[in-house]
Amino acid sequence: MEKINGSQAIIRCLQEEGVKIIFGFPGGAIIDLFDALMDSDITNVLVRHEQGAVHAADGLARVTGEVGVALLTSGPGATNGVTAIATAYSDSIPMVILTGQVPTALIGNDAFQEVDIVGITRPCTKHNYLVKDAKDLVPTLREAFHIARTGRPGPVLVDLPKDVVAKMIDFPEKKPIRMQTYQPNYEPHQGQIEKACKKILKAKNPVLYVGGGVILSNAHEELTELARKLNIPVTMTLMGLGGFPGSDPLSMGMLGMHGSYAANMAVANSDLLIAVGARFDDRVTGRLDAFAPHATIIHIDIDPTSISKNVKVDIPIVADCKFALTAMNTWFNTSSDFNREQVAASHEPWRATIDGWALKHPMTYIDEGEIIKPQFVIQKLDELTHGDAIITTEVGQNQMWAAQFYKFNRPRQWATSGGLGTMGYGLPAAIGAKMAFPDKTVVDVAGDGSIQMNIQELATARQYNCPVKVVILNNNYLGMVRQWQELFYNKRYAGTVMDITPDFVMLAQAYGAVGLRATKTSEVEAVLKEALATDNTVIMDFVIAREECVFPMVPAGKATTEMLLV
Repeated sequence: MEKINGSQAIIRCLQEEGVKIIFGFPGGAIIDLFDALMDSDITNVLVRHEQGAVHAADGLARVTGEVGVALLTSGPGATNGVTAIATAYSDSIPMVILTGQVPTALIGNDAFQEVDIVGITRPCTKHNYLVKDAKDLVPTLREAFHIARTGRPGPVLVDLPKDVVAKMIDFPEKKPIRMQTYQPNYEPHQGQIEKACKKILKAKNPVLYVGGGVILSNAHEELTELARKLNIPVTMTLMGLGGFPGSDPLSMGMLGMHGSYAANMAVANSDLLIAVGARFDDRVTGRLDAFAPHATIIHIDIDPTSISKNVKVDIPIVADCKFALTAMNTWFNTSSDFNREQVAASHEPWRATIDGWALKHPMTYIDEGEIIKPQFVIQKLDELTHGDAIITTEVGQNQMWAAQFYKFNRPRQWATSGGLGTMGYGLPAAIGAKMAFPDKTVVDVAGDGSIQMNIQELATARQYNCPVKVVILNNNYLGMVRQWQELFYNKRYAGTVMDITPDFVMLAQAYGAVGLRATKTSEVEAVLKEALATDNTVIMDFVIAREECVFPMVPAGKATTEMLLV
């Protein structure tokens, strides 16, 4: 068998796993692997900061469902990626992060650019490895990809000492991965499925509460079938948007801290809550003792540690969402106890109640004439892209307005940092998404504060002819924190006033991109149309109402029924 060096073996392994794009930043400890990439058909994307590399790989993973790959050097290169690794971990995104490391003989000697990245990332990776023997290199990588994409997905880090990737090895034959200590359960317990379905038949006020697990397991079709078959209203978490069509009459939109009035009231008054691939996050539940107080709770999740972690559930189903929903649909399709028309009709009074809440307090805002409202910008973006764009976001008010006013009708068209709330996520994630789908429109919705966290990635977008569009909702504040200060701290705007921000139009031009600006409502549509028609990276600077707030809003420590409204 022909011997190859470790770097060549890694490249061959990546190709074997179907990797077509890698995002990275080179350095001495990983230079051999970058050199080997030049002889492969894998696109090597040079970012401008390691955090951007991991976010870009994350964005690619979210919109494709494939494992994203980032390549970082040792020491500061690896630590610069930690925030982005934690971002992916919080949202269960399948990724493999390859980090360079000093030679094995120097590990633990405080060598130049040495850090214990395995120790540092242990709390924020699904698993991680330090490869000390070249013969373990390929089996470890194969195992890393297997762990990243199976069960509850997540990031896996593989630390690669410089001497290990330089050694000559035989490339081993690929064999099925078998791990005694890691065997995720996909199939639901049929008894639990039957118990859940019978409970659903008796419910008068049921709600489907849908999280990101539905998207990760590609279970959107099965979910939609179940909801429509049983005429059950659906609400989605921030991570679950697109798991059920946002424009469907059964959709109540997002629930929780900035969710719709109808969704929060429906959950609070439901008699049955069917949680699918959701983890009962604090932003969803509000005050725990007041969350769905009258409801029997069914919880479907592939991760057994998520069951009853925050909210005690009555019928747990540990399984992959797609498998569980398929089993439920099959039960209803074959059960003599199920009469579709009768069940659908029994839920009509409940739907009428929900429609009444939606009419009473719709997702809306106050029009102020020529002062640009950010919600209007998102509505126009939705209209002009026909709801078909891939939307990434930064974090803060911009993220919430995008979630509230863009109607996501399909999965994997929404990439945002939900669990960790990482500012600076949106632009590199948009680059990853656009490189995965060059023919699709990709828009990053940003604030003037968060866009500056990783704005250097404009250079990456330009170098790789990646015409992403950036919508900056510019209010010269760190808007979400400012909103809390307005409402709960007597308008003491400590540390949130951004008097000095770049001229984003000129900054775009400095990077060879296009810069556009709108300062009044009548200019918004023209700017969006020009940007969407331009074959280049475009920054759109929308000067919005400075003290606009995101409503509805559930204050900290309050029940989700205690919403502040427009």
